[in-house]
Amino acid sequence: MTSFEQFLKDYRLTTAEILYHMPDHPSLLQTYVWQELDISPEFPVLKKFLHFWERSLDGKLHSVQVASCEIIKPAEFQYARAKFYLQ
Repeated sequence: MTSFEQFLKDYRLTTAEILYHMPDHPSLLQTYVWQELDISPEFPVLKKFLHFWERSLDGKLHSVQVASCEIIKPAEFQYARAKFYLQ
């Protein structure tokens, strides 16, 4: 499926800030920023990634903050009060 087809199926640009404990120093937190096209509010792509993280990586997850934005949306028009004179 192309990106455009995903946009039409309500995929949105999704960014997740993932805080995790460093494997060698568990008292320290590290940040990882993840960004993909995903469906809000279920976020199946992000959930799949987080399950992979928990199964395969050593750094234990601390927290995840998610932001999502529509890419294709109706156009917004604003009317300006202006006068134009043609010469």
